[in-house]
Amino acid sequence: MNQKKYPRLAHSHHFDAGNQAAEAGTKVVMWISAAMMVIEIVFGWLLNSMSLLADGWHMSSHTLAIGLSAFAYAAARRYADDERFAFGTWKIEVLGGYTSAIFLLAIALVMFFSSFDRIYQPQIIQYEQAIWVAILGLVVNLVCAYILFNSGQHHHSHHHHDDSHDRHGHEHEHEKQPPFAHAHETQALGHDLNLRAAYLHVVSDAATSVLAIGALVLGWLYGLDWLDPLVGILGAVLIALWSRNLLKETSRVLLDCEMDHSVVSEIKHLIADVPASATIEIADLHVWRVGKKNYSIAVVLVSEDPNVVPNTIKKELEKIKSIAHTTIEINYVHWA
Repeated sequence: MNQKKYPRLAHSHHFDAGNQAAEAGTKVVMWISAAMMVIEIVFGWLLNSMSLLADGWHMSSHTLAIGLSAFAYAAARRYADDERFAFGTWKIEVLGGYTSAIFLLAIALVMFFSSFDRIYQPQIIQYEQAIWVAILGLVVNLVCAYILFNSGQHHHSHHHHDDSHDRHGHEHEHEKQPPFAHAHETQALGHDLNLRAAYLHVVSDAATSVLAIGALVLGWLYGLDWLDPLVGILGAVLIALWSRNLLKETSRVLLDCEMDHSVVSEIKHLIADVPASATIEIADLHVWRVGKKNYSIAVVLVSEDPNVVPNTIKKELEKIKSIAHTTIEINYVHWA
């Protein structure tokens, strides 16, 4: 007896052009950061500048973290069609962003305590030479931020094009944000947590470079040596705040902590509005994210109306275009 075989439903990650642009941009930034790291460490040693040496080792940590982001993209692409990943490999990228955030926090702690140490044990700085190297570091960081931002714009425009062809889609208007907008306001990077992690590493370097240049210039002109460690402390606090926000967002995704998301309210509202001769109650509902803007849901319903079938509910839920997978169970009861 021949057994009929049915094709397996595909749940691959679909590593699209947007992901490829983000991966390419991250790799370029990784190599540029590595080159600048070597320059700062070498010149810091030659000029006996502890600030440049510290910034060089700071850059080395960022190079490692950005390399981790690039590795996450490569791993997600490599295992995109692996059947063991039930909902695709997107969370590899999220895990990369989470790990990068931990690196950021570790860097902030090292900077904080090193800066305090320099307050009590000041170092002689060759200000003029150090300023020029710091300016070069700022230029490199601005170039890297521009590369990553353009990669995010390519990713954003690619998904926006896909959304416009979704038959259940809604119009989305996204204004182009400047490269140094706040992380929550940079919509081009908002849904790609891995790319945003790399971007934040570069932006934090740029911000600390600006502060360092200001401190070096004032220290050189007015002998305010204490500004250098003070700027290190302020930079550490700024980086810690960025890493905290990124840790919060990535951990929510990794731990499937999405039941307070607005999509949950939309689901409940649509189910309550399903035409039926009797009330439909939600006995159990689980919502978790399986993509940058995609969710999977499993819901158990209770109703007296036998005409309410899973396909009826599924048709209503299709109005929410971000729902990628739906599992529906209906229990029919008779209430006295």
